[in-house]
Amino acid sequence: MIKENGNPLIIDGLLFCKWSREIFESMHKGGLTSANCTAAMPYANIQDSLKSVAQFHKWLVDFDDIIRPVTSTDDIWAAYREKKVGIILGWQNTSGFDDYLPYIRLFRKLGLSVVQLTYNTMNSLGSGCLEAKDGGLSGFGYEFVEECNAAGVAIDLSHVGEVTADDVITHSAKPVAYTHVSPKALFDHARNKSNEQMKKIANKGGIVGVTMHPPFQRKGNQSNLDDYIYSIKHCIDVVGEDQVAIGTDFVTGHQHDTPEWDYLLRDKGHARKLWEIGEIKYPPNFSSVADYQNLLRAMEAQNWKSTRIEKILGMNWIEFLKKAWGE
Repeated sequence: MIKENGNPLIIDGLLFCKWSREIFESMHKGGLTSANCTAAMPYANIQDSLKSVAQFHKWLVDFDDIIRPVTSTDDIWAAYREKKVGIILGWQNTSGFDDYLPYIRLFRKLGLSVVQLTYNTMNSLGSGCLEAKDGGLSGFGYEFVEECNAAGVAIDLSHVGEVTADDVITHSAKPVAYTHVSPKALFDHARNKSNEQMKKIANKGGIVGVTMHPPFQRKGNQSNLDDYIYSIKHCIDVVGEDQVAIGTDFVTGHQHDTPEWDYLLRDKGHARKLWEIGEIKYPPNFSSVADYQNLLRAMEAQNWKSTRIEKILGMNWIEFLKKAWGE
């Protein structure tokens, strides 16, 4: 296993934390090499999205002792060598582009490297997984996918509806990702993906990042680290160990009883309530971005070969991002 600096290479496919110096320190303590960090609220307009990206750029300067920017896989390896956490800027919706295709290349130059096409419901591109009717990718959506391919922006379909996701998988010239999902075969939830959906994305060279987010687990808040390993193993059995990774969707720092949390549960942040999620409780030994070493130990306790662990913890993300970013 790669342990050049004492830790394995670990890449998390998605984190949605309440960003601060304290959070970055916890990520560093956990031995995290790099992560796709949600850098704007899901329904943010272009002005607020710019402010959020600008804030990350300020943090990258102010906290450069522990974090560094990542826009290429070379940057990920640099973070690993420097013992810093590589920050991949990502969005979980496309509202920040204001439906203007040239903004995709502009934001890519600002470091935005992963974009989810919809967040739970419908936008101008297509439908989310909680939309009443999934009409598939719109004409504009097809153009958007093509522009992301050309700009080297990785496409995420985690919250996207099944029909829309299928359209993207078929049309995209580059592999796409489910960055943070759970298998529907283990728990039938609208946010989870069926074996068929995972196979479709894998057959086009894509990747399945498996989440530990308790609302999407069969035992909910009672789920433990072994349950997470079980979900990962299920996905491996479906698509193979070369196309499965981790995408924990840790929400470290967020509180469930706040207006900010209520925003995440509503269509467009303010309209109909899409679902009810109370307090979220992670397993005590895998409860935050400081606990990745416990995940490593849990994999080792399953007698997984070091080559499998290396792939799932980070190398599969490296291989996927090379293709998605056009390196």
